[in-house]
Amino acid sequence: MKHVRFFLTLVIVLLFAPTWAQAAPTDELIAAAKKEGVIEFYGPSTLTPQGAQALGAAFNKKYGLNIKLQYSPSGNMTKDTAKVVSHAAAGVVPEWDLMVVTDAHHATLWLRKLHETYDYRKLGIDPKVIHYDNGAVSFANQTALPAYNTKLVSPKDVPKKWEDLLDPKWKGGKLGVIHSTHLWARLAAGPWSEEKTTAFVKKLEAQQPTIGQPGDIYSRLQLGEVLVAAVIQDSQIHRAKKAGAPIAHAEGVEPVISPAYHAGVPKNAPHRNVGHLFALFLTSLEAQELWEKYGGQTSAFVPGTATYKYLQGKQVVYMTQDHAKMVDRLGREYGKILGFGR
Repeated sequence: MKHVRFFLTLVIVLLFAPTWAQAAPTDELIAAAKKEGVIEFYGPSTLTPQGAQALGAAFNKKYGLNIKLQYSPSGNMTKDTAKVVSHAAAGVVPEWDLMVVTDAHHATLWLRKLHETYDYRKLGIDPKVIHYDNGAVSFANQTALPAYNTKLVSPKDVPKKWEDLLDPKWKGGKLGVIHSTHLWARLAAGPWSEEKTTAFVKKLEAQQPTIGQPGDIYSRLQLGEVLVAAVIQDSQIHRAKKAGAPIAHAEGVEPVISPAYHAGVPKNAPHRNVGHLFALFLTSLEAQELWEKYGGQTSAFVPGTATYKYLQGKQVVYMTQDHAKMVDRLGREYGKILGFGR
């Protein structure tokens, strides 16, 4: 076991950690961050305030800083990303110095040139995890699948494929649909065509689903007000396991949608140097362990991690920069079809 842990640690360090030759750029960024002294950190609500503060403490310890971290838990990533876009158009300084949102939400910012870019490669970050023209860094992967109430749905009725969500038995509010419509758009940009995915979303709407934010649908699923959620990220499943809630993913459904959490600094962020340094920190071994503990995710691209092991042998949908325009467009279109924003 000790040998396995050593190997995993070595792999993560080799993939993410800066080398000695790259210490100077990091030192310069640390010095600039020290002058700013604060970071307004936007991240998933499933991270929890305790998780955010644990990350902040580890960040300060690693770099010898005393940065004050202000954590803003996400309520609606789509809405909050749109707020950044509208504030930028009005010339308003962004509220946050670093945003940890999905790759699809960072695509929205990238398409509008709303990232404070940085040459993360000179800090030693592997180019494979740098996205959106140096605007964001990928550090953790989610898995997104249908979920169900394990007490109220019998094993024979658990969805075995995406199309099972269209079964008439889920009609009339028994099916929950979250506002993260970019998840469906990924299928269109990936293994499904736009035509097939759009037809699927329209049929999903015809099921008269209960719609809401992820936390709302999670609560309704736990209470049995809805029996099946069309799709839920594993951060909610992690939350359910910790709480002993009767909620589980419908294992076996493929393709598995795998959104990535990206860390990026919004354009004109007041404390951009702290933001860039924190993005670097999130790729470190210390941060990876804390994110798994509190948020439940690890990188799908580091051999040995839980996410890497889980996705082996499965058909997985990853989003790339080339998919950004399509996912952004279809995410908004599917939101209208399903009734969000009405």
